[in-house]
Amino acid sequence: MAANTMRKRKIAVLGSRSVGRHPPPFGLTWSHMDRSSGKSSLVIQFIENHFVEAYYPTIENTFSKGVVYQGVEYDCDIIDTAGQDEYSILNSKHAIGIHGYVLVYSVTSRRSFEMVKIVYDKILDFCGKNDIPCVLVGAKTDLQSSPTSRQVQPNEGEELAKSNKAAWVETSAKNNVNVGKVFELCLAEIEKRSPHSQTDQPEASKCVVM
Repeated sequence: MAANTMRKRKIAVLGSRSVGRHPPPFGLTWSHMDRSSGKSSLVIQFIENHFVEAYYPTIENTFSKGVVYQGVEYDCDIIDTAGQDEYSILNSKHAIGIHGYVLVYSVTSRRSFEMVKIVYDKILDFCGKNDIPCVLVGAKTDLQSSPTSRQVQPNEGEELAKSNKAAWVETSAKNNVNVGKVFELCLAEIEKRSPHSQTDQPEASKCVVM
């Protein structure tokens, strides 16, 4: 496909900050639970096709990857952002010029699920939008070895996504389950809101949802 027909899309991946500095819930140890939302492992699996299990807090990494979706070639910049907490201030570069969002929580962490609600509202407030192209991702399904290890049920994630007009999927970066689907769903959400008359580049002066 000719280079000038490629569509440039910028996708921000956000999730909760590592929770390793806090004690685990009563009756559990960190060996039973993960200490982060899993967003960085998800991104690395998608970009480099291998699983990295690391708990070092992400500062920020940007990756590029070509994706063909429904016969259209996309040049995607994927930004693995620093983890968020209740007191984090949303960086303007994670809102201005972004086409779509991937919000990641761990199915073994209620805290990370509550955090994506806060992050979603922060993005809406910053952008002045009622909704945004977004995929809500329940990560680390491979860790649900017992009823006590899963803290977020599938119907909870699905209902939250529905209320926010977002897509939803559960994944395992470790087992490479639904990893590519995350970004296909994000492109689908972007294109649903993208009038054909608009250019592929978002405006620099404000938060623009294509």
